[in-house]
Amino acid sequence: MKRGVVYQKIFDGDWLRSLFRLLNASSLNETLLRQKRVLIKPNIVEALEPPITTPVGLVASIVDYVKSAVPDAEVIVGDGTGSLEYDTYNAFDRLGYTAMAEEKGITLTDLNDEPLIELKRPELKRWPEMHLPEIVMESYLISVPVLKAHSLAGVTLTMKNMMGACPPSHYCKGGHWKKSSFHERIHEAIADLNRYRTPDFTVLDATVGMSEAHLWGAECDPRPNLILASFDPVAIDACGCGILNRGPVNIGHITMVDGELGCMEGYEVVEV
Repeated sequence: MKRGVVYQKIFDGDWLRSLFRLLNASSLNETLLRQKRVLIKPNIVEALEPPITTPVGLVASIVDYVKSAVPDAEVIVGDGTGSLEYDTYNAFDRLGYTAMAEEKGITLTDLNDEPLIELKRPELKRWPEMHLPEIVMESYLISVPVLKAHSLAGVTLTMKNMMGACPPSHYCKGGHWKKSSFHERIHEAIADLNRYRTPDFTVLDATVGMSEAHLWGAECDPRPNLILASFDPVAIDACGCGILNRGPVNIGHITMVDGELGCMEGYEVVEV
């Protein structure tokens, strides 16, 4: 496992071929050999087509990679949508995840309704106490975010993708979104969340990208046409900021955990 390293590959039009080359270069397969359960967490913020959400073809290819590395491991795909109008299974249906899971013989789960663990870190100012799904805390966690700007957080990449794991029972405090508590002091909220649980590994879909916001606005022009991977959540988020032409030093939640959860500066980009 290498901190401070981001692996990067030009997408050649085939998810499976591109992904296997990228992940083999990262040696993820060696880490997976020790895992009994792998949770793959895409970004299913709403039932909206990519690039707002993670493409099902990318997640299907990650499932294939995990199963090839550890055939006996339990593989689960899970997220918790932010919509108040429907649950995550509805979004899975609309975006092709239900059919994919049936084809691959894996389980889908709505993280909004999973059994919770109460966690406490009194030294943290924003979340001295958190409630997170047991499955998130006890699985090897692969985050699969999409390259996107965000109107409040500046960017939404792998660390912000963790907000999908937060249960509405504790983090919906009014408004029109199931995770609305995070809107207050959002950068501190994201940083503290990741101090409790940050991804073990990230695959970032930077094939298209959204340059203005996470639910609307222009796509990146030109398209980056990249897939990135890293064991370091801070480094890959900093790298994503660079692709979006946003300095990571201006993104509060990244700077807050720099040197603690990973490296914001001086990371190495390995071209695959």
